[in-house]
Amino acid sequence: MKLRLGSVPPSVCCALLGLSAAANGEQSAQPALSGEQQRAAGIVVAHPIAAQAPERIEALGLVLDTTALISDLGDTTAADAAERAGSAELARLRALYAGGAGVSLKMLEAAQAEQAKAQAQAQAAASRFGLRWGPLAALPAEARQKTIQASTSGRSLLLRADLPGRHSFGAPASKAMVDVDGIQVPGRVLGILRETTELQSVGLLIEVPNAPGGLGPGARVPVAVFAAERKGLLLPRDALLYDENGAYVYKQLSKETQGQKTRYAAVKVRLLLAYGDGWLVEGVDDDDTVVVHGAGVLWSLQGVGAQQSPDDDD
Repeated sequence: MKLRLGSVPPSVCCALLGLSAAANGEQSAQPALSGEQQRAAGIVVAHPIAAQAPERIEALGLVLDTTALISDLGDTTAADAAERAGSAELARLRALYAGGAGVSLKMLEAAQAEQAKAQAQAQAAASRFGLRWGPLAALPAEARQKTIQASTSGRSLLLRADLPGRHSFGAPASKAMVDVDGIQVPGRVLGILRETTELQSVGLLIEVPNAPGGLGPGARVPVAVFAAERKGLLLPRDALLYDENGAYVYKQLSKETQGQKTRYAAVKVRLLLAYGDGWLVEGVDDDDTVVVHGAGVLWSLQGVGAQQSPDDDD
């Protein structure tokens, strides 16, 4: 959803050259276009549509190999232990060096290098674990240990559920149902996985307690993910832009009058759930007039990114 200046057609840029100077001198945070400029830029506006997202989302599940979890967890534990040992040794040598107890500067520098290496390895191991098992890493220590023990002992399975065609998942899911030979087996959604597979889709980590016998690593099964019911306002994808502050849209503040151009302001929105060809969002009202086509031109007039303003029902 993030746009670049190069996405604006040259013909549109030429038609709007005169606008840039005016925008810099007058209300630079709110682009203003005349009727002719709007037509040249292809600006189209519409009102958001109130909608309710479906609770059930179909996904493709893959049972994960817990030996990979054990390996990654072992690497993290070993790296942490090595980092703690290196830090303790460095502190001991520093104290001896400061007290003149026969520790040379060379020994101290070698200990510093080893400690830095151990620290880097611990950070790398933690990053790998977070990338591959982020929802587990985010759990409280006791809950994380309980989940890991259950999965490694065979009392539960960990499953990755991919949502084909999606690279994001706005609404948190609460539960899942795994279809095993026609039997509906309940699962618990632990969170969104950061690592992408060859399916190129967003993945959810699901714990399946007491799975049927024979269901093991590598098995692919249909999964239904049940998200909390969501009500919001539906906007097409072309209406949405994204920068370091999150998603936003351009709202029309005023229509063109004699001597005054149509003004627009960037309004921050919260993405709830991808729905059809658009997104269900919060942050705008159903009586707002939102730019649903040509928002990239307004973005380009303000430079990279946009100065988002609160939705104050102008």
